[in-house]
Amino acid sequence: MKPTKKSAEMTVRELASYIDQSVLKPEFTVDEIKKYSQEGIDYGCATICINPSSLPIVAPMVEGTSTGLCVVCDFPFGLATTEGKALLAEEYCSKWNIQDLDIVANYGWLRSGMHDEVVKDLIPTVEAAHRHGTQVKVIIETDALTPEQIADGTRCAIEAGADFIKSSTGFLTGHENVGATTEVVKAMMDAAGGRIKVKGSGCIRTREHFLELIDMGIDRMGVGYRSTPVVLDCTPEEAKKVD
Repeated sequence: MKPTKKSAEMTVRELASYIDQSVLKPEFTVDEIKKYSQEGIDYGCATICINPSSLPIVAPMVEGTSTGLCVVCDFPFGLATTEGKALLAEEYCSKWNIQDLDIVANYGWLRSGMHDEVVKDLIPTVEAAHRHGTQVKVIIETDALTPEQIADGTRCAIEAGADFIKSSTGFLTGHENVGATTEVVKAMMDAAGGRIKVKGSGCIRTREHFLELIDMGIDRMGVGYRSTPVVLDCTPEEAKKVD
């Protein structure tokens, strides 16, 4: 959605509202999870994006703040059974106050042209999350796809009833990782046609790129904990003072 003003004119809090701060590395200690989650909260990020095992750690931290919880599901491969994904979504969303659930589509099926199967695989998870008021973002791992397959994946997410289409997990191996380039985001936006929100994720590491995507009309961005201070051009302490 096109913003009402240029990104260069936005406050730190307005810019931070575009960010899902990624705190997903499997090797993180509990102290590291707490540290990087708190930084995202201090910035006023839209959500902290975490693994399900981090829910007991981060849920109490965001309570009473403007920052929500974003939890990944069947991440990063998207290869669990349809029933298994839906069960995971039901477990997470029924027990915790989760704003967003980020589910990985079976992008091997997308590459195979199995669009009906991709949609049928996503629907039970989308329905489980929606029963609990949780938005769903579908990750299609765009670095593994052609522009045509990116468009197909976007249409599959729409047909499945998802709320967002998302570019990358940040954990793909064996491919060049370019993430949310302007070309990839434009391909998703063009295919979306305003029918689904767009989240760019992966390789958003400069302020210029971050601001450019906002001005293009992106709805949300996944930004790594190291890159958030760069794209916002301030420290968490400075952001708190501004607020």
